Amino acid sequence: MVTLRGITWGHSRGFTSVVSTAQRYGELHPQVDIQWEKRSLQAFADGSLDALASEYDLLVIDHPWAGFVAQKSILLPLQNHLPADYLADQAAHSVGGSHESYEFNGFQTALAIDAAAPVAVYRPDHLATGRFELPATWEDLLALARQGRVIYAGIPINLLMDFLMLCATQGNTWFDGEKITDNHTAINALEALRELAGHCPRQLFDWDPIEVHELLSSQDTWSYCPYAYGYSNYSRLGYARSILKATDVVSYQGNPLQTVLGGTGLAISAHCRHLDTALDYARFTASPDIQKTLFFDSGGQPGHRGAWLDAEVNRRSLDFFKDTLATLDRSAKRPRYSGFLTFQDRAGDLVRDWVMDGGDSSATLKKLNHLYQTSQQGLE
Repeated sequence: MVTLRGITWGHSRGFTSVVSTAQRYGELHPQVDIQWEKRSLQAFADGSLDALASEYDLLVIDHPWAGFVAQKSILLPLQNHLPADYLADQAAHSVGGSHESYEFNGFQTALAIDAAAPVAVYRPDHLATGRFELPATWEDLLALARQGRVIYAGIPINLLMDFLMLCATQGNTWFDGEKITDNHTAINALEALRELAGHCPRQLFDWDPIEVHELLSSQDTWSYCPYAYGYSNYSRLGYARSILKATDVVSYQGNPLQTVLGGTGLAISAHCRHLDTALDYARFTASPDIQKTLFFDSGGQPGHRGAWLDAEVNRRSLDFFKDTLATLDRSAKRPRYSGFLTFQDRAGDLVRDWVMDGGDSSATLKKLNHLYQTSQQGLE
């Protein structure tokens, strides 16, 4: 009997999706038992990948780990173990930059089994009854927020992604080695975030994207979220009290918001003792047919473009995938150098502190740029 242990994150999108593929794979290969465990969304963002790779055979990871993985060689370099035509198909059918985001200096760390970026989400029943109108621009969004209809995720990591989103949308420098972006762009982004937050409930600074989806689908207080990492589960009948509709984000200064790519990848530990089985299961899970059927059926949010374009997948999710594909295709990729996660872990607190309480935006930007510079040097 071959036993593989995997670690993922504890939402239906991340857990039941891979449990179902493991169950079916075991039915097809009775000598294989794949056991998935889960951790919280916060632990997924903060946990030590080095430690997890020594304990588990299969890991669902976030792509900013790619540089660290390539440097430390703690995960299997998939380009040396999977057929070139299989990887080429994955690349050709990527949603946005999902597939390439797991590659760093030629090291393919994972297969993009899950694609996500912040998208807009709203209550279609509220729209139908005239409680609000869909905003098209940032100015429309502010007007809707003043009516008390808007919520979003305001914990540090998400506010950092919002800040980077507004920087990327303005189209100037993007992590050029010295600065995150030019000072005018960055300060403009900070001030825009603070203005929006001033019209929204202060509790949002404690909410992650899952909590926002839960609140929006279970309470009638709010109608619209301008950007949150998408969860197609809430656009499916029976998952939550009220169904949610996902759509493209508003424009900012004349350009559609360029949100920041997320999603997850399926990786294999370099310590795995059953590589052939692990590789075969990874191929199975990321394959186009499984992605648009079993994986999606079990709560997953596929990473293969074929699933995003599939008519049945869209019919069963209120066109979640079709209506947000453009958002993901233009999404920005975070840097993936080895020290980037040090920056990401700390920069969010600086952004949230400023958005919550104000202060000297230039001083906050100076601290953010210092974090960025030291993270490149591997300094604490």
